Amino acid sequence: MITQASRRPLASWKAVLRRTRQQRQPLLLRSMATETTPTTPTPGAAMPIPPRKKPTFHTIKSNLPHKPIRTAFAVYPRPPSSRSTTPSPLISYHAQQIRRLDRTGARTALFSKSNPDAAKAGDVLQVTTNRGEPFAGVCLSIRRAGVDTAILLRNHLTKVGVEMWYKIYSPNVLGIEIIWRRPKRARRARLTYMRKPSHDMGNVDHLVEAWRRTRNVFSSKGKGAASNAGRAGKHAKKGRR
Repeated sequence: MITQASRRPLASWKAVLRRTRQQRQPLLLRSMATETTPTTPTPGAAMPIPPRKKPTFHTIKSNLPHKPIRTAFAVYPRPPSSRSTTPSPLISYHAQQIRRLDRTGARTALFSKSNPDAAKAGDVLQVTTNRGEPFAGVCLSIRRAGVDTAILLRNHLTKVGVEMWYKIYSPNVLGIEIIWRRPKRARRARLTYMRKPSHDMGNVDHLVEAWRRTRNVFSSKGKGAASNAGRAGKHAKKGRR
């Protein structure tokens, strides 16, 4: 063995001596390189992963409630999700833009899944823009994509099917109103089958006219009551005179 060790090349002996010198150095000198690493996370960097908690052992109920039987099965806590430790910047950006474009939150609530009175696929909607007359049509699908949420409306103009995409948070959209609600909830999220002649609703102008008549009736009642009150006031003044 001694003869074999003495016959090693010079490079291997240098490596052995270098390793022994590193082992003899104090721990402080060997850990000086870690002092240059930043201790606080930089903006935009990933949050440090918290240390994992110690596991708990599964227990079985016994006759003595204060002395449960401990088993050898360890129960580890659930690790933290990556979304909570490192949230996506795109989600925060979409939330910021939605707060800026929809200050009242009316449009968000109109298409929210948690709202029972929200607009759904199959309803007839009317979109008013600052570039012309309002467009009404059957909502075929709702594409939820944060600030890019859009709806697809279908109607017939001069007996030709026309489909229009509208982004609900666009500054050009002045208002969105529900003209007619589907009596039964659709089983699909995208009603593309309504493009077929057997399922196509056709022109929805008659639904828009009926909706406008109901609005005029309610508004005329208010105006009539106000005008009657004004006339009664005028007659009372004349009688006093």
